[in-house]
Amino acid sequence: MATRDFDSREMWTVFKVMAEFVEGFEELRDIRPAVSIFGSARTVRGTKYYDLAMTVAQKLAEAGYSTITGGGPGIMEAGNRGAKKGGGRSVGLNIELPMEQKGNRWQDLSLEFDYFFVRKVMFVRYASGFIILPGGFGTMDEFFESLTLIQTHKIYHFPVVLMGRDYWRGLYRWMKTKMIGEGTIGENDLDLLTLTDDPDRAIEVIKRGATMQEEAAAGPMPSAKTAMAAEKKQRRRRRKAR
Repeated sequence: MATRDFDSREMWTVFKVMAEFVEGFEELRDIRPAVSIFGSARTVRGTKYYDLAMTVAQKLAEAGYSTITGGGPGIMEAGNRGAKKGGGRSVGLNIELPMEQKGNRWQDLSLEFDYFFVRKVMFVRYASGFIILPGGFGTMDEFFESLTLIQTHKIYHFPVVLMGRDYWRGLYRWMKTKMIGEGTIGENDLDLLTLTDDPDRAIEVIKRGATMQEEAAAGPMPSAKTAMAAEKKQRRRRRKAR
């Protein structure tokens, strides 16, 4: 009986996960082109990073992009608020957290998720790029996962923009000296991201990345084997260039 009850609970979890995927795919299918904005829920209104998130989201809206955030306060609120101010689509992918997550009121479309991993799929699947402002563990998680997916060719290469140079400078320097120095990432892997405080520069990077995606989507998606062969070829070229 205990085994049967356990199996029933596991099966119910599978159905809940499937339902979240189905709802997300159904509700978000028409929001492209879109950009996901990440950052701390603890950022206070009127501070420089809150204002920066608002500004870049407004400019994204004026350029024809929807804005996707986690739907909560702080940077997420600023992103949704800026999107509304710019006349664009403002989307929040909310998740219930015990301390800090409460939905903000600047969302045109608001979805609720129980599972972080389903929510993360939606952030990536419908985005033409990521704009990442100062944040905590969750923001770091999205940042490094996006780089991993691009680096391993699991998704098309899309722009990852870090905004808040003072906040990110130390991490960027550490990646450049320690990670590249120890050989845990390649010399060109930092080319996957852009560090800027200029909203216009961020929009330019997003637009250029969207063009690259369209060109890539027009052709066949490379297999993992093909992608690995291309990467090895690039490494050989770099070694010869030295």
